[in-house]
Amino acid sequence: MTRQVVVVPDLHGRPDLLDATLAQYPEAHFVCLGDAIDRGPRSMKVVEKLLTLKKEGRATLLMGNHELMAASGLRWYRQYLGTHDMGDYRRAIEGFRSWMRAGGETVRSELGGLTLEQFPPLLEEYLQDLDRVVYVTGDGAVHAEPPALPSVLIAHASPPVRHQQYPDPLTAALWLRPFEGPFAMPEGVVYSIHGHTPVPVPARLGRHLYIDMGAYETGRLALAEIQGGGLPKITVLCGRGKPSLGSKYPRFGEPVPVQAVDLPGAPPR
Repeated sequence: MTRQVVVVPDLHGRPDLLDATLAQYPEAHFVCLGDAIDRGPRSMKVVEKLLTLKKEGRATLLMGNHELMAASGLRWYRQYLGTHDMGDYRRAIEGFRSWMRAGGETVRSELGGLTLEQFPPLLEEYLQDLDRVVYVTGDGAVHAEPPALPSVLIAHASPPVRHQQYPDPLTAALWLRPFEGPFAMPEGVVYSIHGHTPVPVPARLGRHLYIDMGAYETGRLALAEIQGGGLPKITVLCGRGKPSLGSKYPRFGEPVPVQAVDLPGAPPR
């Protein structure tokens, strides 16, 4: 039996859009592209829901660059507790401050305070075990390595490639933008799906599909339902937000067809 798999892009603290996703696809397995935290108003509620889905076997959670930044300072701090090396402590503080500047301040405000010394256990649990790249085959199975069967590659920003700025391919997969491609893909990969780079409408560039519509501010969440070897079916949930803000995002590639679903409280289209 084929399992329904739906790819969920950057949620950035919007549990309302995650709830709407679950209502839209009550039986699906979700592959979440990362950047579930920061910028939006309720990151911790998103984290709680995603961890529940994962424990129920209903979600595969990927790391985004925002999760990487959140985990970096904490990792150095945990190392400092064992080494008492002030160099480790300095790197921990630098990592924490970088995360705050990049969007983590919203999480600190949401919690009413946040330090490395008193890091929220729920957030630490979420950050501990996130995949970087997965492959989905036509039967809906999720693989950690390229399978023998044709597959769809799913990663936060790009396929894993060697890059002069990011020598580790799995780190490059969290940061690279479309203009830094084209990106080579493993044999057997039909196409890839990414978030990270906001677009006004879901767009295809070569064999790479970009679906992040800036949900935290526009209220638009594009969901990609994987369908065998063809391009996915894209459903855009239209919730509360300012969709006009999407006009500032870059246009590139070829727009792909979408089906829009209006949620309660959404502004008129």
